[in-house]
Amino acid sequence: MEVELADLLVLCAFAFLAGALDAVVGGGGLVQLPALLVVLPQAPVVSLLGTNKLASVVGTGSAALTYSRRVAVDRGTAAWMAGTAFVGSGAGAFVATRVGSDALKPLVLVALVCVLTYTLRRPDLGEVELLKLRAGSQRLVAGAGGALIGFYDGFLGPGTGSFLVFLLVGALGLSFLHASATAKVVNTTTNLAALGLFALGGHVLWVLGAAMAASNLAGSQVGARLAIRRGSAWVRRVFVVVVSALILRLGYDLLA
Repeated sequence: MEVELADLLVLCAFAFLAGALDAVVGGGGLVQLPALLVVLPQAPVVSLLGTNKLASVVGTGSAALTYSRRVAVDRGTAAWMAGTAFVGSGAGAFVATRVGSDALKPLVLVALVCVLTYTLRRPDLGEVELLKLRAGSQRLVAGAGGALIGFYDGFLGPGTGSFLVFLLVGALGLSFLHASATAKVVNTTTNLAALGLFALGGHVLWVLGAAMAASNLAGSQVGARLAIRRGSAWVRRVFVVVVSALILRLGYDLLA
């Protein structure tokens, strides 16, 4: 499929913004996937989902590496969560290639409203790291949550990073900065699993995806460095803004 130069430049600009946003608290799909759907309405939706994953996996992987060099991550918990999320994402992508995903949107909207309400009612949430569970229980919760959120990422996608961050902050007690670092590791694996399924089905626009991936990577480096420099309090504020925007976007989709 051929893409006009003007459309390519627009999509790369949105990919850069998505990479920067996603590296901080997730939510890059809020920007990148809608841009693909609007700019290329003639393309099959499943191909745009696959192309979105190609662009995203490069950015999330890059952000994960940047975080790992500067922020301490519990590698055991991250690896266990990433493994279950990988399986869940593959299953979600498999289902997405065969059925529509609109039925999931009302449930996601309700979940996001609950996440935002809980975060706003706890002003100190994620400011300081205060682990709530022992190592075994922590990995059990992380694994179960990773599988569920991974399935959602493969099936629908937007807001995956934000759900991961909230799980790590709210259930495990990580700070927002450490949660973002761990979420990038997990999100990289979910993107890889979903991309693999889409690629096997021939649902990826490789040339367009490669160009957007380069832009997403550049944006992710900007976002990760900003998050590390500004700290958990700033990341928390960005998280609230992103979740609010996701609620508005999904609400509009349902009403429209």
